[in-house]
Amino acid sequence: MIKIIGAGLAGSEAAWYLANQGLNVKLYEMRPLKMTPAHQTGRFAELVCSNSLRSNDIHNAVGLLKEEMRMLNSLIMQAAHDAEVPAGSSLAVDRELFSSFIEDKLKNHPNIEVIYDEVTSLNPDEMTLICAGPLASDALSSSIQNLFHLDHLHFFDAIAPIIDAKSINMDIAYLKSRYDKGEAAYINCPMTESEYQAFYDAVISAKKVEIKGFEHNVFEGCMPFEEMAERGRDTLLYGPMKPVGLWQEGKPRPYAVVQLRQDDASKSMYNIVGFQTHLTWDEQKKVIRMIPGLENAEILRYGVMHRNTYLESPKLLNNSYQSKTYPNLFFAGQISGVEGYVESAASGLNAAIQIAYFIKNQTLKPLPDLTMMGAMAKYISTENQSFVPMNANWGLIPQLEFKHKKKSRKEFYAERAIEALKSYLEEVI
Repeated sequence: MIKIIGAGLAGSEAAWYLANQGLNVKLYEMRPLKMTPAHQTGRFAELVCSNSLRSNDIHNAVGLLKEEMRMLNSLIMQAAHDAEVPAGSSLAVDRELFSSFIEDKLKNHPNIEVIYDEVTSLNPDEMTLICAGPLASDALSSSIQNLFHLDHLHFFDAIAPIIDAKSINMDIAYLKSRYDKGEAAYINCPMTESEYQAFYDAVISAKKVEIKGFEHNVFEGCMPFEEMAERGRDTLLYGPMKPVGLWQEGKPRPYAVVQLRQDDASKSMYNIVGFQTHLTWDEQKKVIRMIPGLENAEILRYGVMHRNTYLESPKLLNNSYQSKTYPNLFFAGQISGVEGYVESAASGLNAAIQIAYFIKNQTLKPLPDLTMMGAMAKYISTENQSFVPMNANWGLIPQLEFKHKKKSRKEFYAERAIEALKSYLEEVI
């Protein structure tokens, strides 16, 4: 029997893999009996910050990661295909359909027992995969800290607001994907220079929600847009408000553009891309309604700041997501030091492969670091004096050992990774 704590992306992916290997799984989920500061439902694999799973291009690091997961019969990738909504060259999903697909599959699997309860302590002698991050309960976090003698487990990230589609003024806003890649799936709100300057001044002076009780340590990839703005007046123009590739033919080029991405299958909700925030709700309404096209915006969900939890994994885990001290304990998801929805799911899948192999062979079989999944596992287990959660990226992959043109590098990386994973699967599965 394998105990999995948390039915998020990592836990759901791991439970599916292990159950399909003929192993019995007890899947624990504390929601909805006990909610977190960020989740809104008790559904499995609920997407909190965004509905985007990012690029579909295999020559993009996260695109390659998705392809590796598909080769391993990923439940998360199956759900994403079933719940996909238009998002240009990216993969985005209807949150409710996505979670429902996953929950239905897991609850109806004969080898999975779902238990709605909070796990407050760990038994090092029990085969356990901890996928409780990034919002592990205080009791479980304390148990992990005590077991591994840790000082802290926390950092922060933020959630972007969601807008009622009916309240978007399409006389001003327009549909387009950057550089016309894929379907014109994003709603774009253009700004003139004077509109941007007024918006920027309002953001800089806006009141924030005070963070209490934890370290002010914010993950770079989920930085609130108002903190990004504090780095300089033009910073947003190179980030979430970048206008490049979003011009309309026959109209003046915008100085800045705010993009909104479809959030559900019925196109009734759109989230503001890159606008994670912890401004007060009154201030959010004020600055959002300064955006052309959103002057009458109805905010269905305000942005919030929430605590995340992760280990200083290089000191605690090996490249199979296994505890160096307690061989029966494995960690996956953001608590293990990966960052992002796809990365979290992939770590759960990788950890499950290792657990199954460990149970059957009493040893581990790490994925090759030529694959993105293996490279991520290597990153979280390699000594690093300033370890922070990391998205999938090409910098994690070993360099090519032959001369090549720079423009072909990513193609070679992807081909090499797929071949390495095929060889691995022949040995392991």
